Amino acid sequence: MTNDLQSFIRVLSIERGLSRNTLESYERDLQQYAAYLEQQGITTWVESSKTHITGYLAQLRLLGRASATQSRNLVSIRALYQYLLRERIIQADPTLYVESPKLEKKLPKVLTVQDVEKLLEAPQTELVSGGRDKAMLELLYATGIRVSELISLNVSDVNLQMGFIRCIGKADKERNIPISSIATRCLTTYIQTYRFKLLKKTADEEALFIGHLGTRMTRQGFWKILKRYAQVINIQSDITPHALRHSFAAHLIENGADLRSVQEMLGHSDISTTQMYVQVTKHKMKEVYNRAHPRANL
Repeated sequence: MTNDLQSFIRVLSIERGLSRNTLESYERDLQQYAAYLEQQGITTWVESSKTHITGYLAQLRLLGRASATQSRNLVSIRALYQYLLRERIIQADPTLYVESPKLEKKLPKVLTVQDVEKLLEAPQTELVSGGRDKAMLELLYATGIRVSELISLNVSDVNLQMGFIRCIGKADKERNIPISSIATRCLTTYIQTYRFKLLKKTADEEALFIGHLGTRMTRQGFWKILKRYAQVINIQSDITPHALRHSFAAHLIENGADLRSVQEMLGHSDISTTQMYVQVTKHKMKEVYNRAHPRANL
């Protein structure tokens, strides 16, 4: 079973050209599913059935996994069985009549403008690491790029004179995104003053943002940085690496930006994904109304 899993991941990498993070997600989901099957005494894919799949999903529910996580696991499992069927390792697809978990429609968590400003002002820019952190946070909020896209940026992807960055997103789609004047200034200072001080192993490192080891910043490294600043400014709500992306989109729409432009900057393939930020602004509007209007709650 392990060999089949590894072969499937290789096929995904070659045929679909998925990102490393997506491949790791597939592999993690499927390894956990395979471990569950082994616990049930299943040693070959042929022995597995719809009952085992629904049992695994039920276990995820009991463990408190979100419906989105359950759904993602089922997507991974479906893709695996389709591969096994195509390779004639199994004779029938047991996922055929398995229903997808109903997704909970949750609005993304958006920071207030005040909290964003406090977060952006938290780094101590007289320190080398603080100058880097300031540039990273300002760039995230200025562009709405994903953290995976942020840490994948190279110095050559930044055009400070034109005020744009070139970003490679999901499915290797390229987009050019404008950056604010303050983000441009922070990036200029970082590149000209701080970046070379962080380099340790090689001066020809292409990565824009450098971690404490002198190489490209990692997702885990950025996550630790964000958590530290959230504690420093004492923001009550949980700040995730995606929080600035959500806030970027919601604040743009709240201030009159059109959906198509925001969709293009975020790199959404479907505008319905972008439309959820309209719901966020409407929800906020309703909260403001209920709090401020003298007859709202009579």
